[in-house]
Amino acid sequence: MTERNLADGIASSDLDDGTIVAGKVGEQDVVLFRSGGKICALAGVCTHAGAPLAKGLVANGTLRCPWHHARFDVETGEAVGAPAFEPLDRFAVIEDGDTIRVGDTLPAVAPVAAAALSERIVIVGGGAAGHACAEMLARHGAGSTVTLLSDEPDAPYDRTACSKQYLAGKAERDALALPEPKGATVRLATRVTGIDREARCVQLGAGESVAYDRLVLATGAEPILPSFDGANRDDVHVLRTLADADALIAAAREGHRAIVIGSSYIGLEVAASLVGRKLAVTVVSDDDVPLEKTAGTEVGAMIRRLHESKGVSFKTGRTLTAWDGQAATLDDGTRIDADLLVAGTGVRPRTELAEAAGLTLADEKAGGGVEVDALLRTSDPSIHAIGDIASAPDPRLGHSIRVEHWVVAQHMGQWLARHLLGLVDGAYADVPFFWSGHYDVSLRYVGHVESPEDRTVEGDVEKPDFAVFFAEDGERQAVLTGGRDGAALAFERDLEKR
Repeated sequence: MTERNLADGIASSDLDDGTIVAGKVGEQDVVLFRSGGKICALAGVCTHAGAPLAKGLVANGTLRCPWHHARFDVETGEAVGAPAFEPLDRFAVIEDGDTIRVGDTLPAVAPVAAAALSERIVIVGGGAAGHACAEMLARHGAGSTVTLLSDEPDAPYDRTACSKQYLAGKAERDALALPEPKGATVRLATRVTGIDREARCVQLGAGESVAYDRLVLATGAEPILPSFDGANRDDVHVLRTLADADALIAAAREGHRAIVIGSSYIGLEVAASLVGRKLAVTVVSDDDVPLEKTAGTEVGAMIRRLHESKGVSFKTGRTLTAWDGQAATLDDGTRIDADLLVAGTGVRPRTELAEAAGLTLADEKAGGGVEVDALLRTSDPSIHAIGDIASAPDPRLGHSIRVEHWVVAQHMGQWLARHLLGLVDGAYADVPFFWSGHYDVSLRYVGHVESPEDRTVEGDVEKPDFAVFFAEDGERQAVLTGGRDGAALAFERDLEKR
């Protein structure tokens, strides 16, 4: 894509609806495009992770990032879809005859102020969903009605970096902070011990309680630690919180060899980050092929070969039976010397509060969690559940799903905030999305299926330059891409149209 000086102008005929033209205005990267016939010009770099928006997509009044699918309002530049929160600069556009020129930066547009809320909104959980809900409410002027209760000592942060940039030493701790929900009351290191539905309050212990009119449960998930001798040792690590990442980084500084239990996305991301810290890593997994249960054998085998090319060793089809701080013993008697051990063996939804309050839980066979309706309401209409604990209807699949992904949780929180403010109509229907990074290979997954069995592979998985389409009941419902970010965005747009 040829870069142009957009201040000098381009021919109107070069700008079809949906086409993105990249260029410069002075020293700033700018993208110029039509959306619904209207010509718009916005800053050309995503405010989340610096992706080139020229490689993105214009759809439904938004400009979408090719890397992590952040969304920006085409007219105002507002970051309307996480993981981005900061807006894009917008520029004046001058159409003179057959020429379109981009002018100076325009003043920022404040988000629409919603009607005053009289309800007291209490959010339990400061992770992706809880923070996104509080931030969106605050952004629209309702911060004073919000109380966010988090049991973590750290203010809301980007949890995805714990297994990626921060663990690998490529990001500083302070850089992980998420935007403060201005005007909201945020209480850290605060554990909610119960919910009194009749009195409409949450209990914090020592007789303290916080009253609510609307309660939002965003309690997230917690790591599952497999059972083996030595599992309770201090040198057995899990990775969910920033404190977990701090402990693992400290251990990695002193160690030379690590064992990762599990070949899930989180386990393999941890392996890549520890390799980046010059540790020798062995992955132990009861699966024969990494990621096979979600990505299929083709992509799983490619990812294994990629990790092996970086020095990672695999013990597949095996389970760990003991750890003594110096070596792990596998179920076949093999001993592996190591200095530290990390379990990346999945998570379980934290539903204890909801269950104790008598809220309806989803069937464990369907993924568990808290059952919610299309408005993200639990069986108590004054209580909502969002994020990793929510089992919510998917309008494309025709049944409820529970998805443990960062952006899904953020989108749930943002949608619920807009719903409470009266800014959206209809039901929650966002398309699930997540990404996973392995060295220089990035995977994008759009949609959801229960099993990867019905799949079609297009392209070359080894390059990687591919799209794997997954079907449920004969209809394509998800895609996993490598090197085809545009295809992932287009599939997401097409799923939305359903």
